[in-house]
Amino acid sequence: MRKSGGILIPLSIIVVYYVAIIGAVVLLLNRFPGIEHYFPVGGVEDLAASSTDSFEPVYTSVERNILSPTGPIRLFFSCVGAVLLTIPVSWVYFMTSRQTRIDQSFLQTIMILPVVVTGISMIVLNSLALAFSLAGVVAAVRFRFSLAQPSDAMYIFVAIAIGLGSGIGALGVATVISFVFVVTTMVIWRLEYGKTLSGPFLTMLTRRDGGEDDY
Repeated sequence: MRKSGGILIPLSIIVVYYVAIIGAVVLLLNRFPGIEHYFPVGGVEDLAASSTDSFEPVYTSVERNILSPTGPIRLFFSCVGAVLLTIPVSWVYFMTSRQTRIDQSFLQTIMILPVVVTGISMIVLNSLALAFSLAGVVAAVRFRFSLAQPSDAMYIFVAIAIGLGSGIGALGVATVISFVFVVTTMVIWRLEYGKTLSGPFLTMLTRRDGGEDDY
């Protein structure tokens, strides 16, 4: 198992990475105001403002933007944003993986999955028919890849979450998900949370002796 080390340097690099991406986007939007229409931002606000009186939701402004001639450009920026937000997640996987050898296929899955989910989110939109059709297609495919560690499932979920956020045009939400996941995972890994029951607080909390390993 890989031992935890200092996180000050890698955490600083990751924070600088996020700040650089956000700063570049803000600078680009301020320098070229007309390009804001092509950027996948504001998706959550548009979905929250849509009508929910009927079971089949009406087309929202998000859908109108996607179905417009500029939709492919927005999809491109969404996919690029999803990849950029997944890169720090892969770095954390390198640092915290308990395996002595990194599974390249799993790492590639983490990097590509947000792009796929982004595209699927834009295809499905708010159509129940498309959503059920997609569910049927996915159910027909049997994945024979088993996760080596239970913690690897977290990376699959966060990759899907980043893809969904990018797909609905909410890169801000996807950025928060990516950043909080990265920082939380690094802190838990550095503190080796749950490795032992030593300490007065954990002993009191679990009502077990510090050196007791089994029930």
